[in-house]
Amino acid sequence: MYKIILSTLLLSISTVSVKADALHRNPYQNASSANMQTFGNTSIPIGAYEYCERYSERCQYPPRSSLLELTRNTWEKVVSINTNVNMTVRPMTDMEIFGVEERWELPKDSGDCEDYVLAKKQELARIGVPMGAMRVTVVYDENDGGHAVLTLVTDLGDFILDNNNNRVLRWQEAELTYIKRQKPGNLLRWESLNPKG
Repeated sequence: MYKIILSTLLLSISTVSVKADALHRNPYQNASSANMQTFGNTSIPIGAYEYCERYSERCQYPPRSSLLELTRNTWEKVVSINTNVNMTVRPMTDMEIFGVEERWELPKDSGDCEDYVLAKKQELARIGVPMGAMRVTVVYDENDGGHAVLTLVTDLGDFILDNNNNRVLRWQEAELTYIKRQKPGNLLRWESLNPKG
């Protein structure tokens, strides 16, 4: 009964003033599925590869769980962390910060989309969210630009944490085209979210 009430609450929270859903952008995904379907192994983004070369200890965790059991308390913390990181980190490109086109780093005070994702993963891990339930996800944004978000895989479905949106949305409601995401607990292994690869 509690899960039904929480699921209804999450659905009502996440659908408030959503412009459009992502399903028209992802016709190969099943609209009725709570979690995104994956389509086998794919390549690792260069930024992730180089990040893991620098910080191998941050990249592989034996996942004690690849699913978060979502409670009301955890939901409130997830929403708070998403908003807090979005408001605290100043958006800047890697070229502006590091003088290179692509570099994934935990942000000190500024960063780009992947850096927001890494900061959110760190903060969520601190409150006990399993590393296996957090997946760095490469997407195209609503303007078809390359982007990265954090997918949180839960018993109530996949939710998207995006530095361009303080609302935590169900995957179907985010105006994104899903390309690929890391495998559970392993930033060095990736899986496709598109059957065309």
